[in-house]
Amino acid sequence: MALLMPTVLIPHPLRRSRVAWCIAVMLAASFITFSASVARAQPQAGEISSASYEVLDELNRAAPMRDGVELKLDIFRPKDDGRFPAILQMTPYNKNGQAARARRFATRGYVVINVDSRGRFESGGDWDPFSPLHKTDGYDLVEWIAKQPWCTGNVGTYGLSYMGWAQWWTATQSPPSLKAMVPEVAPPDHFYNAPYQNGILVCWMMDWGGTNSGRASHSVGPGPYGGFAVNREQAYRQLPYIEFDKSRGHLPTDWWRKWITQNTAAGKYWRDIAYQTPEHYAAANVPTLAISGWFDGNFPGTPMNYLGMKQHGRSPAARRPQMVIGPWEHIINRHQQAAGVDFGPQAIIDWDGYICRWFDFHLKGIENGVMDAPPVHVFVMGKNQWRAAQDWPLPETQFTKYYLHSGGPANSSAGDGSLRLEPPSDQEPDVYRYDPENPTPSAGFTNGHIDGPRDISVSAARNDVLVYNTEVLTQDVEIVGPITAKLYAATSAKDTDWMVRLSDVHPDGRAMFLAEGVMRARHRDPQRGGAFNPEQLSTITPGKASEYTIEFWRPTGNLFARGHQIRIEISSSYYPYYLRNLNTGEDNIGLAETSIVAEQTIFHDSERRSHVVLPIIPAGK
Repeated sequence: MALLMPTVLIPHPLRRSRVAWCIAVMLAASFITFSASVARAQPQAGEISSASYEVLDELNRAAPMRDGVELKLDIFRPKDDGRFPAILQMTPYNKNGQAARARRFATRGYVVINVDSRGRFESGGDWDPFSPLHKTDGYDLVEWIAKQPWCTGNVGTYGLSYMGWAQWWTATQSPPSLKAMVPEVAPPDHFYNAPYQNGILVCWMMDWGGTNSGRASHSVGPGPYGGFAVNREQAYRQLPYIEFDKSRGHLPTDWWRKWITQNTAAGKYWRDIAYQTPEHYAAANVPTLAISGWFDGNFPGTPMNYLGMKQHGRSPAARRPQMVIGPWEHIINRHQQAAGVDFGPQAIIDWDGYICRWFDFHLKGIENGVMDAPPVHVFVMGKNQWRAAQDWPLPETQFTKYYLHSGGPANSSAGDGSLRLEPPSDQEPDVYRYDPENPTPSAGFTNGHIDGPRDISVSAARNDVLVYNTEVLTQDVEIVGPITAKLYAATSAKDTDWMVRLSDVHPDGRAMFLAEGVMRARHRDPQRGGAFNPEQLSTITPGKASEYTIEFWRPTGNLFARGHQIRIEISSSYYPYYLRNLNTGEDNIGLAETSIVAEQTIFHDSERRSHVVLPIIPAGK
């Protein structure tokens, strides 16, 4: 059967307990109140404040925190006697390396303050990446800045990655002088992305923890890339996992062991630093402009925060967030290529100009029409064009079920698995063997982030991977937005992992990685807080089928061209990107010293219709 463009509209079955309250409302509203997205709409900075000031550097100043600790900061301000709005960036990566960007904004009439995070580089105090003191430090810094003689009293924030976390933590404290935020590639809370994704520890967080474990950054193993260990495949096999810190001389035992032992979100350590609740969003009562890339390892924070603020911001301005998603990895907007794929010149935008326009309006009061712009811009790979839209997910999206089928074993890309619009009848399940000592290899990655649409056809050729393809497409199919998998699965073990990947199969056989969802089996039970916020771990009965709803933490925006195929893969490991599940079923996998081989079963029959829900954009929209 040739795959036709689906026309059936179904609700997207999102289940995340902590943000489902906002997503469900926004999905319903988007189909009623918002117009269709507009194609070919690259984000444009427009007119912004002119670069008319010389810059004065004031380096290594000190700001007192409420507990007496002093944080060190660098100030870059216009060489003028007037008052100016300020932009704050709190970083654990050395404030000295952030000067060039600060000066660019200072020339346009802003005071930019770069601060070393508590316990890092020149700042006082003790360093713990997830200490709740980062929240109060942010409040104290905003209010200290607002009182300085060179400041108008209006303060904004910007910064990438961890600095995005720092902005959200600050905003939850409701500093009165905070007027606007630009959280760039900001991660979400810690059980939805890093260090855990649905109960599975991402290995790169151990690298990150090691290299950032002291006052200054340092190498945690051999290799040229940022000091990270190059032989991750070997390093992460050490058992028990809780002893990993002993193999890296700099990784401390205090907060690292909290990470590995407190493996549910109910622990106080994680609750104290959380920010993605209705109450926290209501407290973060400022307008937000966020950005991410389809291959950003911290992607989910951006759309989750967009929806959370639309639903729970206290003021009209806070309920009008804006969001940009491009064809980038974690270091955004640097190159028009990713993993060797060229997305064309439109892939690069004037992002700092876009930010300046945002701050011109919110901090300077310049009426520049920024709030009249579409709130959502997304780049569609494959056709290499931008879409501008009035909401996320895109209002015209048709969430469509694609069912798993097989007429024989679906093991490997040489198997008989297929992906179809019609539900399955009675079919035999597909079975594979997961051996933690021989895990499915992950796509290559740098600095913790799969850096583009890498070819993953080699791993798909293994028998421990189930592969389901559509027939060759007879027309283009555009997929933009969040993805959900519904699996009916059983394991012979007391615990295991389920991993689902989406790829674009080219006529030459390349399978280009696009998106994925993962879940630890014992994190599945919605009656105990859900997959994303488990208060306690579920019980898995070996051999018994269970239902798993797996939201892809990495959505996509891609045109599957005529002649290509849409592929779904299922495995129980993807190593060394994710730490292996040893299948022992222990409450704390960090203590396990042995592994168990698991027999895995995926059902697709008339009663257990395993499927994925893909966000289809109708032709011509």
